[in-house]
Formats: sequence, structure tokens, C-alpha cells
Amino acid sequence: MDAISEVLRVVHLGGAVYLNAEFTAPWCLIGQANAALCSAFLPRSERVVSYHLITKGSCWAYLASDSASAIQLNAGELLVVPQGESHVLGSSTDLQPVPSAPLLASQLETAPRQVMKLSYGGGGALTRILCGFLACDDTLSNPLLSAMPPIFKVDMRNDPRSAWLESSLQFAAAETTQWRVGSAIVLARLSELLFVEAVRRCIDALPADRKGWLAGVRDRFVGRALSMLHAQPSHAWTVDELAHQVGISRSALAQRFSDLLGQPPMQYLARWRLQIAAQEILNGGKSIAAVAEQVGYDSEAAFNRAFKREFGMPPAGWRKNHAHLSAAYRR
Repeated sequence: MDAISEVLRVVHLGGAVYLNAEFTAPWCLIGQANAALCSAFLPRSERVVSYHLITKGSCWAYLASDSASAIQLNAGELLVVPQGESHVLGSSTDLQPVPSAPLLASQLETAPRQVMKLSYGGGGALTRILCGFLACDDTLSNPLLSAMPPIFKVDMRNDPRSAWLESSLQFAAAETTQWRVGSAIVLARLSELLFVEAVRRCIDALPADRKGWLAGVRDRFVGRALSMLHAQPSHAWTVDELAHQVGISRSALAQRFSDLLGQPPMQYLARWRLQIAAQEILNGGKSIAAVAEQVGYDSEAAFNRAFKREFGMPPAGWRKNHAHLSAAYRR
């Protein structure tokens, strides 16, 4: 399994489409897909990724904290806000944004888990948008989400590789207007597919000199090393073995890995093991000793020390402190 797939598997990604909106110029809204909104669709979430698919017309988007981040979007483009920050959508960047939450509050109460509908604006040019979110666990700094730009767009048009996606999006638009049995799960899976495709496009569009986790995944040698570390995190890896497997010298791999990811391979592996361990502890089905062995520690005491360094408390205390999330896992 590749590194991106493994990261997404461990953080228990789940999604939903929550809004089918029609806006007419002039219009401008501010909001975010927060925990309160997500709780109407999913049982738990720690981090929320917002996305908006423009199906007709055009609009502008920017982070509420950074007006210089403004992006113009057209039909067929997908806006992604990986950190779930508050953001603005509007027909122009010079309009005063109106909070979106009050406009959706009554629908959220009367029709939970169903796609809400909203018509808003001044009667001018029409823009249609499907809005959704992806919720995931974030017990540790997630390497994928942390590596992505705070706001970016992906063009889903005019690419033979994504013809299937275009037809799926048309299908999704129909699902939101004619709610049927199973619509919620169909749209949830589509949310996940959209996000994975957005990640792929983000990697493809990276400048040649870009550094970070996504650049590491793209690199011929580091990407293969990451895939192996993620596929077998409990294996007693050494830099020598990794280098041999990917077909490069030990020193070259270590240098390349550190240059792109800002840390050496074994340090990265140690933190990834703890990420997996944290998720297993939340699952609640295994003892601390069993979790330690699963992620490659021969000694429970050594595991406890490493876990405390990373999370600020030992595993047992951390499990107790996150009991509300553990209960959500067992639902």
C-alpha cells in the first residue's frame, strides 16, 4: 500500500455532502464545516476538511484570516480547505460576508444527515455549489493534511483520466436534489474520492523545487521508502535496508529524505508508529502491551517513554483523557 493510502486508512477518513446551494449575485458568506455541523452527519471528528465543488457559474474564495489568499473558481473546479479554517465564498471579494450558520440552522435541526438546500443572493448571475466535508482523527500532526496548502483549488475538467469522476459528480448533483435510500452513503464515499483525487492533483502540480511530505511522496526514492515504512511500520527497519530496497546508497537516501521531509527516516518512522499506536489505543480493543508490540516495541516501558515524549502523557492516561473518542470508535 502506498503512503497516502496508509495515512488515510489510519486516520479513519469519513465524509459527507451537506449542502446544495444556489447563489445569485451579489452574495458573500463566511463559515466553516465545524464539529457542530459534522456531528449532524458523523458520530465523531477531530479535524474537519472543507470542500466546495462549483457545478455552475463562478465565485471567489479566501481564508477569513488572509484576504490575499483569494482564488477565483469556475464550474468544474473543487475548492479544498484542508485545515478546516473559516473561509469566505462570494461573487466578489469586496463584499461584506454574512455568517452562513444562521442560514442553515433550522434545516440542520429538522433534517439531520440529509443534504440541506439554500438559495441566497441578490438575483443576479447564478452560481451552484455542492458543499461537503471530510472528518478524520488528528491525534498527531497528520503528515498528509499538514503538508497541503491551507486553501487550494483543483480543476476536475478536461482530463481523460477523470472522466469517471465527472460523471460521478453529475450523479452526485442528482442525488442531492432527489434524496433516496442510500444517498447519504453514496455522497460520503464520493467525498472521500474527491479528496483523494484532490491530493493526487496537488502532488502533480507541485513545483520541482518544493519540499515537504507531498514532495517526498512524489520523489522516486523517498516515495518508495515512505511506502515501505507505512506498509510495515513494525518491521525493524534500518536506513541500510531501506536504501537497498529502493536502490540507492544509504547516505544518499538519508540526505534525500532529510532534505525533503526535514527529518531522517528512523525519526519519521518512530513518530508514525506512535500515530498508529494512538489510534489503536482509541479503538480500545487491545492492551497497552499489545499495542506496543504491534507497532514494533520490544519493551512496554520503552513504548510508554516514547509515547509520553510525543503526547505529554503515558498511554493509559492518554486513553483516559480521550475516553469520549474511544466511545465513538465503538459505536
